[in-house]
Amino acid sequence: MSLLEAGTVVTMEVAREAEFGHFLTDGNYDVLLHKRERTGELEIGQQVEVFLYQDKQGRLSATMTIPEVQVGKYGWAEVAEVKEHLGVFINIGISKDILIHKDDLPKLITVWPTVGGKVYCRLKTDKNGRLLGKLATENIMEEIFTLANPSVYNKNVTGIVYRTLHTGTFIITEEGYRGFVHESQRESEPRIGEQVEGRVIDVKEDGTVNISLLKRGYEKLDDDAEKIFSYLQGRRGSMPYSDKSEPEDIEKRFNMSKGAFKRALGRLMKAGRVYQKEGWTYVKEK
Repeated sequence: MSLLEAGTVVTMEVAREAEFGHFLTDGNYDVLLHKRERTGELEIGQQVEVFLYQDKQGRLSATMTIPEVQVGKYGWAEVAEVKEHLGVFINIGISKDILIHKDDLPKLITVWPTVGGKVYCRLKTDKNGRLLGKLATENIMEEIFTLANPSVYNKNVTGIVYRTLHTGTFIITEEGYRGFVHESQRESEPRIGEQVEGRVIDVKEDGTVNISLLKRGYEKLDDDAEKIFSYLQGRRGSMPYSDKSEPEDIEKRFNMSKGAFKRALGRLMKAGRVYQKEGWTYVKEK
């Protein structure tokens, strides 16, 4: 019985050359190493380390490119394609993308990874020996976390989403911190594999952190001010809104509270960019 298994790294002997590459042998079974999968010249009888996978026809094949992600070995992989009826395909660095079946993804497709997203995963084989991807569980993620210290409080962080729940989002930061984003600290629910930016709002005794994806007050004010100013520019420098406008009118037009509108408008006036007159707001000419 052959011990050769897709998703593993083995050392095999170069048995013979063929039109499309070389056949490798373990003494019992031969596997094709296509010429496009070589990373150097080969000689008959040479021992070579290869990664085994199935080609598009389902045949066991070899590549001299050794991926980080293997059967029983976790690593980061980039999402190459999404097919809602199947799942997502990941690029592990070889010529064939590997499927993470939809059964191993969240039930909500809206939080599935998208193309370009990065996931921490391993490979596994199904009952037919075909390679599939498998997302890391919380227990596995714990093995790669780094403990945060209190000095990171209020620091900006960037991280990758690795798990989503209705109540919040879990990320691993570039520093390796385990971060939790409560649903109240995000404007929308990020997807698994998505890179997000936020700030540390709490450092727990166990070395994990709570993170907010919402902007700080002054950052939000800048955004609101630019939103108002852009609207003014689109109306040739004037609008029938001021700090005397009704709250519901402001909410409907700008999707912000009257308080936020007044603060942003005040910032624009202080900067000399706008002025108000008789219930209207105008861009101040330079």
